[in-house]
Amino acid sequence: MRLAYVQFAPALADLEATIERLRPLLEQCEGADLIVLPELCNSGYNFSGRDRAMAAAEQFGRSRFIEFLVGYCRKYDCHIVSGFNELDGDSLYNTAVLVGPDGPLGRYRKLHLFKDEKDIFTPGNLGLPVFDCGPVKIGMLVCFDWIFPEAWRVLMLKGAEIICHPANLVLPGLAQRAVPVHAMMNRVFVVTANRVGREGPLTFTGMSLIADPLGRVLAVAPQEGPHTAVVEIDPQQARDKMITTRNHLIADRRPAEYAALVEKPA
Repeated sequence: MRLAYVQFAPALADLEATIERLRPLLEQCEGADLIVLPELCNSGYNFSGRDRAMAAAEQFGRSRFIEFLVGYCRKYDCHIVSGFNELDGDSLYNTAVLVGPDGPLGRYRKLHLFKDEKDIFTPGNLGLPVFDCGPVKIGMLVCFDWIFPEAWRVLMLKGAEIICHPANLVLPGLAQRAVPVHAMMNRVFVVTANRVGREGPLTFTGMSLIADPLGRVLAVAPQEGPHTAVVEIDPQQARDKMITTRNHLIADRRPAEYAALVEKPA
């Protein structure tokens, strides 16, 4: 199958402008089976306050942005994972959505909120789901989730073969170094779709990437400017958890010794 990312700058609180920026970049991904877009792709990121973020949000079941993505998936018979500013009642979630030719397939709500996101969004409440799309099983993380190895490991243990990682990274170089290591440590493919540009004091770091289960970087974008990449992969590589002829990534785990991971610090 073929994986792709789209790196670009969504327009802050201007959905139609964002769609017009995104449309030609998606066309560059023709032939891809799975495309990953940046975090909060339907709204932009650096809101002046919660009210403005809510005005730019959409409901998961009633979204102009998701309808646009589904139309592309239907035209090209593919799937897309995208960041999504989700309104649910009075709550806002920093969400990743998975859509395909038949419509939305699922969502993940960001568990680990970064910095001032805590003033706007509610922490995720849908756990760490994995979605079976037929050829592959897909997990999703969002941006700052990258620093928490537990989240990556849970998705792998649930069967994820590709982890899609929409991002609006602002800490230079950190996630881009860590993501290939997470791919290697969990023997999965990872697609990080980061954004570029500036919003207020924030400068986004680009360098979107695709990494394979050995931690090799198959594609990487520049730090600035829109960029797309399409890479052919063999999903079977993510199903092979043998490290040596006598070591298996899952079978050799010692969960009874990992209790400290769920204990509250003293």
